[in-house]
Amino acid sequence: MSSQNTTIISDFKPKSAFINMIMERGHYYQSSDLEGLDKIALEAEQGKRELVGYIGYDCTAPSLHVGSLTQIMFQRRFQQCGGKPITLMGSGTTRIGDPSFKNEARPVLTLEKIEENKRGIQKVFDKLIDFSDGKALMVDNIEWLEKVSWLEMLSEIGRHFTVNKMISLEIVKRRLDDEIPITFLEFNYMLLQAYDFLELSRRYGCVLQMGGSDQWGNIIQGVELCRRVDNREVFGVTQPLLMNSAGQKMGKTVSGAVWLDGDMLPSFDFWQYWRNVDDADVGKLLRLFTELPLDEIKRLEELQGAEINEAKKILANEITALLHGRDAANSALQAAQAQFTSQGGDASGLPTVELEIDGELSIAALFVKAGLFASNSEAKKAAANNSVSIDDIKISDVTSPAAAIFEGKASVKLSSSKKKHIIVKKK
Repeated sequence: MSSQNTTIISDFKPKSAFINMIMERGHYYQSSDLEGLDKIALEAEQGKRELVGYIGYDCTAPSLHVGSLTQIMFQRRFQQCGGKPITLMGSGTTRIGDPSFKNEARPVLTLEKIEENKRGIQKVFDKLIDFSDGKALMVDNIEWLEKVSWLEMLSEIGRHFTVNKMISLEIVKRRLDDEIPITFLEFNYMLLQAYDFLELSRRYGCVLQMGGSDQWGNIIQGVELCRRVDNREVFGVTQPLLMNSAGQKMGKTVSGAVWLDGDMLPSFDFWQYWRNVDDADVGKLLRLFTELPLDEIKRLEELQGAEINEAKKILANEITALLHGRDAANSALQAAQAQFTSQGGDASGLPTVELEIDGELSIAALFVKAGLFASNSEAKKAAANNSVSIDDIKISDVTSPAAAIFEGKASVKLSSSKKKHIIVKKK
């Protein structure tokens, strides 16, 4: 099984709109057979065949985060080019836990928690993928995984996997090299993911699995299983993980993950995350997460100095509009502009929290409860560095009672530096 990556395809000229788009937009990293995939994608675009492809999402959290947004956009591009995407909910595989690039086993979740997480995750897909009239499907691998017997899995599927090959895969080899235990439960994850591909191939004619580059080993196992069991040619394609220009994974802030669910992360905070990305990442993120023309993106990423901030605002607006709607994006922009005005500026778009204000609560503790700092000492340090404001007025003493700042007020605006703001309402 060959593997191709961006370092050896510089002279490849795709004929299909799908391969061309994912290359131009920065979604392409590696494929099991790039020329073969390009060929069937072109046939699908010409109406000669149906092209069905899937991405799986385990239900490990109540929402997906920014790292998963790259996968959803991958599916969106696929659909825009005539493909039929399958969103596979991994209720079954979540019970096992994907060991990919993890230093320890995932915590075991209850069936109730997995179902709750699944409901939260599903909400985001309707915003980016068109499921009407069978244009896309959403299925759950629990449909077949809970029905297959242990003996059947061993005799029909397990016999196609060698331990030699499995321990040579990067996701396993790294754990073994670092002498980090990998449980037999985790070791079986790649069998189940490969079996997912086989089932989707049989049920829905799926011939493509897409995913992040960290899933390459699992994807190839599925490609080979479909060939060995059903003698069917299927394909795998991955995209780069979401990294910033410094080589660090994107999608986390001091306050935690950048969730896609507006109930877990207000749209204003989501907007601010993109507004504050590094200058060097603007062009890449515009390609990945917006549908602006490439010529316009090229113009924006070439802006210098203060002008690049306008490109960042456009980036923040476009991504927020995709996830939360154009009204939410405009509201976030207006709230951000209000940060640089006097107290009379409109801050209605800022995130708001309602808190109990008792006599023992200090201002530092209030900032911690509001989520702007992780600890009282961090708040005190920021105040000493002139980075803390209440209602746009700098303060250096955060040890006094918080109740005092609410005298005659129902709410106050707390600010950490010029980037993080929140309205606190008194219960």
